[in-house]
Amino acid sequence: MNTPLKAFLEGGPADLPERVVRITPPGVEVKLPFRGGYEHFKVTPRHHDTAEGSLPVFEWTSRTTIAE
Repeated sequence: MNTPLKAFLEGGPADLPERVVRITPPGVEVKLPFRGGYEHFKVTPRHHDTAEGSLPVFEWTSRTTIAE
């Protein structure tokens, strides 16, 4: 059984629904859809202790909006 990789998100909108998210290898960047756009997070060398264990920290870098 493969355990999904997870990460802890730091920064970005305060009202993001989740701070622990699934990631796919190689796990360098996370792009999450949120409020008509995407929030972008990049991996850092840090880890954050959570109820799910010590997870890599991904820090918010930017937001892109979806043109309508």
